[in-house]
Amino acid sequence: MDQFRNIGVIGRMGSVKVVESLRQLKQYLVSNNYHVIIEEDTASMLPGHGLQVASKKLLGEICDLVIVVGGDGSLLGAARELAKSKIPLLGVNRGRLGFLTDISPSDLEERLGKVLQGKYIEETRFLLDGHVERNGQPLGFGTALNDVVLHPGKSTRMIGFDLYIDGHFVYSQRSDGLIVATPTGSTAYSLSAGGPIMHPKLDAVVLVPMFPHTLSSRPIVVDGKSEIKLVIGETNETYPQISFDGQMNIACAPGDIIRITKKPFKIRLIHPADHNFYATCRDKLGWASEIAAS
Repeated sequence: MDQFRNIGVIGRMGSVKVVESLRQLKQYLVSNNYHVIIEEDTASMLPGHGLQVASKKLLGEICDLVIVVGGDGSLLGAARELAKSKIPLLGVNRGRLGFLTDISPSDLEERLGKVLQGKYIEETRFLLDGHVERNGQPLGFGTALNDVVLHPGKSTRMIGFDLYIDGHFVYSQRSDGLIVATPTGSTAYSLSAGGPIMHPKLDAVVLVPMFPHTLSSRPIVVDGKSEIKLVIGETNETYPQISFDGQMNIACAPGDIIRITKKPFKIRLIHPADHNFYATCRDKLGWASEIAAS
């Protein structure tokens, strides 16, 4: 019971349902004598909470566990902020799919109680770092747990770019862009673009072209340690963007270079003891759970 004595709480802003779960979570943790530290933005949703308030960075330094209340997007944001601190994250689902936030609000206290008693599964997930260079100088940097995506932004024009993997030229392509996804992100945007589902334990990255101007262009799965380099074509008439988990964008220009590598720090995810990746796929993706009667 003392393993997670100091517990941080982060909630998605602007949701009545999230506030309901935050209140329930606070009451349960405080009544069971846990030291609760609430993230500073989240604190504004709970006036009169009476709890210690801290920034996300400080949560990573003083907490034994951080609970994220929201959807997968909320957990993605927390993961990017807290990866370096190596703090374990637990998600309460107040979003839609909930691939990462796998505790339901309807049985929050029961399942959370078991986790706090030590009945849980822990796994690690790697992230991607993306660096953008212009004329040999750094232009921008971002981190993603799901995916780094080259896309046209508000334009409807195709993007011309060159792809290199570990210094080897792969191809020149004209398309709407490219999704570079981790196994975690393989069930997100990459999946909707025709990419494969990858088990979270794989040390691999998938590259999924977006509407390529050729019938032979297919997703490629490469080693997770690979360096992926994209060179924006000099003749592009548009200025594409590079996005990180769909939550941060960097505007690029013709000639820019994007380098994508694995981040040196991994995040730690906590799941209830009955968590199973394939069961999650059945539930979230609507896979059949039994052979239909003839």
